[in-house]
Amino acid sequence: MSATGHPFRQFIVKVHGRCNLACTYCYLYEGPDGTWRTRPAAAPPAVLDRTADRIAEHARTHALSTVSLVLHGGEPLLAGADTLARLTDAVRARVPAGCAVRATVQTNATLLTEKHLTVLSRHGVQVGVSLDGGRAEHNARRVDHAGRPSWPAARRGARLLADRFPESYAGILTVVDPALDPVETYESLLELRPPAVDLLLPHGNWSSPPPRAEGVAYGDWLCAVFDRWWSAGRRETRVRLFEECLALLLGLPAAGESLGLAPFDALVVETDGSIEQVDSLKSAYEGAAWTGLDVFRHAFDEALRHPGVAARQAGPAALADECRSCPLLTVCGGGHYAHRYRAGHGFRNRSVYCADLERFIRHVAGRLAAEAVPATAAREGGTP
Repeated sequence: MSATGHPFRQFIVKVHGRCNLACTYCYLYEGPDGTWRTRPAAAPPAVLDRTADRIAEHARTHALSTVSLVLHGGEPLLAGADTLARLTDAVRARVPAGCAVRATVQTNATLLTEKHLTVLSRHGVQVGVSLDGGRAEHNARRVDHAGRPSWPAARRGARLLADRFPESYAGILTVVDPALDPVETYESLLELRPPAVDLLLPHGNWSSPPPRAEGVAYGDWLCAVFDRWWSAGRRETRVRLFEECLALLLGLPAAGESLGLAPFDALVVETDGSIEQVDSLKSAYEGAAWTGLDVFRHAFDEALRHPGVAARQAGPAALADECRSCPLLTVCGGGHYAHRYRAGHGFRNRSVYCADLERFIRHVAGRLAAEAVPATAAREGGTP
């Protein structure tokens, strides 16, 4: 750890700031922060070049052995696969020897072609896909700017990735929708053969709450998928939220934005070179992610001193009193930072998903304990 905080290890670069889809629930383009409108659609070469320098500088300063380069948007493939490859090559060429660069592009899959995937594969760029499920009806809200469904193109891209470029397949990111059947949604994703699935709660907060059904609908949804995943008899895919929860319950380290107390270590470079905190904060209010820094004038170490970043790296000290006294503190970690916001009170609140997280964590703990009892009994009753 440096004198200014825990170094950044994940660099999210907005190579393109627009999207070819107009998903009706998008917090970035339909939410309270409209700063994307004032920025260039695509990051100019000078911004990408300077960003590569800054990543290498940060890796050198902190002797990092690994950095994560996330090529993001908007829809990053609007910038072209060659642009993504050049940036990845530039970062790898400039970081110190011995520092590995794990590059991933996060895409809606509609623009994936064999040519694009060949370029990305050749340059060692993994491909993550954002979908709401593996069926047309799951993705009804993912439409283009003319209101046409994106599913046919997205399905074609995801299938091409799974069939022809499995070594480049990073996984699928899905936002939990309690209106959809949890097990059916999960099993439909399995049909696309992802090596990993990221299940995210919709970005909402106390002042702009997520769609809320009765009770703990989001927690119940996660529990149902966990039971299906846990009882499969084999690991059909990784589900990072589940693996992180299990690790934390066992007292093992786990790095994630949704659970645990590990210091947050990601930043964003916008298309104009602005250095910002992560996009999820833009679901709270306009300017929530702003730092006033940019890659041309500031090293990333200066972002470590920003009050918002410092708060996200402060562990329990930045949490509400009720969170610090909660028995689930080390596992829950207060939940996702953006989900704690309340207008006039900032982020020092419990998560808007507090009840859902408690439901989920206690359920996983119960399944883990039930699994441990027969194993313990077998050891105690067995022959040494």
